[in-house]
This record gives sequence, structure tokens and C-alpha cells, in this order.
Amino acid sequence: MDFENVIVCDHPLVQHKVTLLRDKNTGSKEFRELVHEVSMFMCYEATRDLPLKEIRIETPLGELASSKVISGRKLAFVPIMRAGLGMVDGALALVPTAKVGHVGIYRDKHNGNIAIDYYRKFPFDIANRDVIILDLMLATGVSAVKTVELVKDAGAKTVKFMCVLACPEGIKALHDAYPDVEIICGSVDEGLNEELYIIPGIGDGGDRLFGTK
Repeated sequence: MDFENVIVCDHPLVQHKVTLLRDKNTGSKEFRELVHEVSMFMCYEATRDLPLKEIRIETPLGELASSKVISGRKLAFVPIMRAGLGMVDGALALVPTAKVGHVGIYRDKHNGNIAIDYYRKFPFDIANRDVIILDLMLATGVSAVKTVELVKDAGAKTVKFMCVLACPEGIKALHDAYPDVEIICGSVDEGLNEELYIIPGIGDGGDRLFGTK
């Protein structure tokens, strides 16, 4: 199934590591390491469209060479707590100069379609940065939509959403609300079960990251 404005990282290494993440026998230590590695690969895709400019440098051989550097675009990563925290170090390994914001969100226990944010902290210059929101999964899309709303209200103009797993329901919810937000993921799974977990999925990503239940 094709989805507009969705990039699935189909690199063999990503697909291999996503399979290991799915395995119920993968422990927290290995799970965290795999999330770190997958996040680096996906960040590579998420930053593919950064503009370049040409500069002149002197090489160790004394030669003047024309070469390319990123042209003025600054990045900010915004993980959705808890599960998005596991992706931060992998993303920063690729873009160490990026700033990091945080959003804490939970779904209302009486109405699962309402997201309540209990914490938010953004870089002071977020309006001048391209924002990549991080979360392990795009399931119902409720938290994703709320987070996009928060970063856009804070002034962000270019926003992407990066996750390990997505499903059709979450993709539709996010794109219905914000069709301009590109989604970068490792897999688009079948859908949601009655408890609103992605299937086949990886289970509860936050619990598996931090060894909690």
C-alpha cells in the first residue's frame, strides 16, 4: 500500500534491525541499542533534503578545492516522552549540533481521542529550525497530531515525524490534520488491535526501552 508523503526506510540493515525489535525475546539493553541504530539510519533519510552550498577550502596538500556544506538550515529534535527518548541519541549521533526539545503527552482516559500535554520545552529559536519529531510508533496519531500542533504554535514552519513503526490509522490521522508533515518510518504495519497497539508491532515501546510494565 502506498501512502503520500511517507518514506519507508527499506535499507536491508533497517529492516533487519526492525525484525530484531519485534522479537519478544529481545531484552531492554539490546532493544535500546537497536533503537539507537535504527534512528541513525532513519535520520539519514529525514535529512536527505537539506540544502547545500559550495565553499572553497585548502586541503592538507595545499590545494584549493570546492566542496559542499549544509547551507544555513538548523535542526531541532523533539522526542515525545517516553518512547521517543530512545531515539534522541541516534539522531544526535548524526546531527550533533541539533537542539533538543521535549514533549510529554498522555491520552485522556475517558476519551482516547484527546491528547493532554503535561510537559513541553522547546529551543528558544525553534521558529528558525527544521523540526523532526521523534517517537517509536505512530499508532492512533493522537499524540503525533498534538505534538505537531505544539511545535507549530511555537513557531516551527517545517516539521517532520520520524518513527520506527507506523500504521494506516496513524498516518491518516496525522495527514488529515497536517498533510504537509512528512513521515519517515521503518515499517508500515497492518493496523491497530482493540487495545490500540500496532500489530504485529513491537509491543509497548516505552516499557521495552526502560524495562517497565
